[in-house]
Amino acid sequence: MATTKLNSIVIKGFRTIREMNFDPHDINIMIGPNGAGKSNFISFFSFLSWMLNSDGKLQLRVAELGGANDILFDGADITKNIEAHIRIITASGFNEYKFKLLFAKPDRLVFAEEAYRFSRKGIETERDWAFCGSGHAEARLPEKTNGTAIAIQNLLRRLIVYQFHNTTATAGMRLKWSTADGKYLKENAQNLGSFLFRMQSADRKYYNLVVKYIRLVLPFFDDFDLYDEFGSVLLRWKEKGTTKVFNSGHASDGMLRTIALIALLGQNPANLPAVLFLDEPELGLHPAAIDVLAGLIKAASTRCQVFVATQSVSLVNNFQPEDLVVIERKGRDSHYHRPNNEELSAYMEDYSTGEIWEKNIIGGRP
Repeated sequence: MATTKLNSIVIKGFRTIREMNFDPHDINIMIGPNGAGKSNFISFFSFLSWMLNSDGKLQLRVAELGGANDILFDGADITKNIEAHIRIITASGFNEYKFKLLFAKPDRLVFAEEAYRFSRKGIETERDWAFCGSGHAEARLPEKTNGTAIAIQNLLRRLIVYQFHNTTATAGMRLKWSTADGKYLKENAQNLGSFLFRMQSADRKYYNLVVKYIRLVLPFFDDFDLYDEFGSVLLRWKEKGTTKVFNSGHASDGMLRTIALIALLGQNPANLPAVLFLDEPELGLHPAAIDVLAGLIKAASTRCQVFVATQSVSLVNNFQPEDLVVIERKGRDSHYHRPNNEELSAYMEDYSTGEIWEKNIIGGRP
């Protein structure tokens, strides 16, 4: 079981999320129809990551997303603030970060509030909040140099959103990447070749497992053929029955995504992020690959909290109702709830988890 994980999440005013108060489990499979708010929940954490890692580029990110009016729930006429309160539990205690972003002309967001605190386990009284001021355009938590702020910032940076949808001809995972930048797989897998190259030389046990899982899904696959080319690595592999070496330019979109997902989830668990978010990982995958993916998600969840937004009945079939988070639009906003296990017990005798969703017994259908 993961020792560092999100304990509670409050989000208000972000895209279709008017207000949510959510206590996550170790595995959180988020299901619902198109437009319900699955990706908006995931994208909030991408937004948070940008806010804390961008070195003063939050306003640029807001502009790239269409401006503050497009990010605020139903626009600035309806919603003036984005608020969030994130609580991360560790072995030693509770680490909290909260902020309020206020709409400002012409189409910006500025901090009305930003604060953090740590409360040690076993102590009944929670610590007072440490405030970072107000009116600033970029997060100030990264500027703080005290131990509590640094620890909380490092924890928040371990909440990582992965999306491997971009497999175009110019996508990073199809190109060469620096051999020096392969310790951790990047959010879009643009360093996939160098990541596997590093695993091949420094983490052979888990590299062999990754190759084994890939062969389960791609029976023609033999092994990777990775080497340093003047400080860069290109993703190459060999196939059974031929001496030809193939490179990332030959790979189908589904093959690239399969390799990236297996490399991410099959790596040494010690290198996994504290919390891992996957947005529709089943995109372009064969059903056999989806079953392998589900098994790897379950294995990763013993060391890393996992959130998955999915449309795949096949993927959902691999999990229990208590793992599901059903998302539905009621009126203008997204609502999040877990199925009632007691009410579902009779159905589970005859139907799989995916069938219960497909038959609209738990909601989350158009």
